[in-house]
Amino acid sequence: MSAVPSMSPRLRWMLLVTDILFLVYWSASLLDQIHVLTLPPEMMYDSYNQPRVVAWNWSFFPLDIAFSASGLMAVAADRRGDRIWVALAILSLAFTIAAGGMAIGYWILLNEFDPSWFIPNLLIFLWPFLFLPGIIRLTRAPLE
Repeated sequence: MSAVPSMSPRLRWMLLVTDILFLVYWSASLLDQIHVLTLPPEMMYDSYNQPRVVAWNWSFFPLDIAFSASGLMAVAADRRGDRIWVALAILSLAFTIAAGGMAIGYWILLNEFDPSWFIPNLLIFLWPFLFLPGIIRLTRAPLE
């Protein structure tokens, strides 16, 4: 049986940081939405409290949770030595690219380039491309 290499420490770190930060973001968003927490307006994106923008933001929830869950599952699978980490990491990175791309598309369409929101979303879109080619090459390894 051909062994699949372990996840690189850099990929593990990027997945953990991104996925945990997104879970924190969604927890804070939920607490703000149900009025348990009030997020400072100066930290928020333009029109963040308008119903359409709130709906737009929450439309990302399933995608963000999918990439966070698959990323955390990839890290856990790698720690167990389970080769399924490769497929889970590919899913997580693809979902991350999609979420970042949708967000930067939104800001571009609105011609809003607030660095505090645009740059993080651009990074979310770009960083997975550093790892995807190498992980996809792992799928070419024999399965036995």
